[in-house]
Amino acid sequence: MKKLIVLFLMALVCASCKKEKQQQVELIKLTGPIFGTGFNIQYYSEDDINYQKQFDSLFNVINISMSTYISDSDISKFNRNEAVEVDEHFRTVFKTSKKIFKETKGIFDPTIGNVVNAWNFGPDKDKFLTDSTTISSLMENVGFDKIIMLENKFIRPDHAYLDFNAIAKGYGIDVIANFLESMGVRHYLVDIGGDMRTSGKNIEKNKGWTVGIDDPNFDGSVSYSKVITLSNKGMATSGTYRKFKTDNNGDRYAHIIDTKTGYPTKTNVLSVSVIAPTCMLADGYATAFQAMGVKETTQFLKTHPELKVYFIYEGDNKNLIVLSLNNFPQL
Repeated sequence: MKKLIVLFLMALVCASCKKEKQQQVELIKLTGPIFGTGFNIQYYSEDDINYQKQFDSLFNVINISMSTYISDSDISKFNRNEAVEVDEHFRTVFKTSKKIFKETKGIFDPTIGNVVNAWNFGPDKDKFLTDSTTISSLMENVGFDKIIMLENKFIRPDHAYLDFNAIAKGYGIDVIANFLESMGVRHYLVDIGGDMRTSGKNIEKNKGWTVGIDDPNFDGSVSYSKVITLSNKGMATSGTYRKFKTDNNGDRYAHIIDTKTGYPTKTNVLSVSVIAPTCMLADGYATAFQAMGVKETTQFLKTHPELKVYFIYEGDNKNLIVLSLNNFPQL
């Protein structure tokens, strides 16, 4: 009996110690600009450690590897056909892009970047700005299957142009998440421009991280179409309601370019959110599904149970319709 009482008291002491330790865990919140948008990183740290310097260093490495906005980045040198030794970040994104390219039969294609740039989705949204001759010329260099990555070099056309903007942000989120995990952090939310990856839970609320999916508001205001609890997954959203063009008939065309024609995609899809094992995958597939549309994506998902998708699109009467696929989570 005495032995049982001692064991019981020891269990109480251990439980009390664990509770006290948990109460001492601090929520660190860091924000700032990155990748042309902003980041919001939250994580629980027992030692109250601020990893801002490490995050800045990782962001810089990713930019130097894959930012087309930096003239001396690896990808910029690649696009100028200069000799360059790319890093593992570049190789990882290349391999994942090739996987999505093959699975979507070329709908997701990182070599479309020059065509996207030519369309110049700037302030003039009332007319198309690019002539057919320009598009035809640029499309001759489109085709991710034309670029082959070997161990020490690339086989590629001289004028091939790579742009990982449709997937690199998601990868950057994964890099930060993986760093936190390497530091022993198990509860975190990494959000860059509305795309994110989470792990564990919000300890203060004792549940997974609560995140929202924006309504497709054309006026720029912010409200939420759906609020969910996300844990141990990546999520990315691709939307057309802020970057589009309209033709003389009032038809709206997305900023996502049809990789077969070189022209903006005519679509009724306003927003598509994807939950995947990593944010890089979620980011890439969200871009692909935006171009594929509801019907083709629904068929595609029959063989991809690991992907959960949430569409917001316009019906025939311009009414908003939402569609959850593959058990996209509820709150």
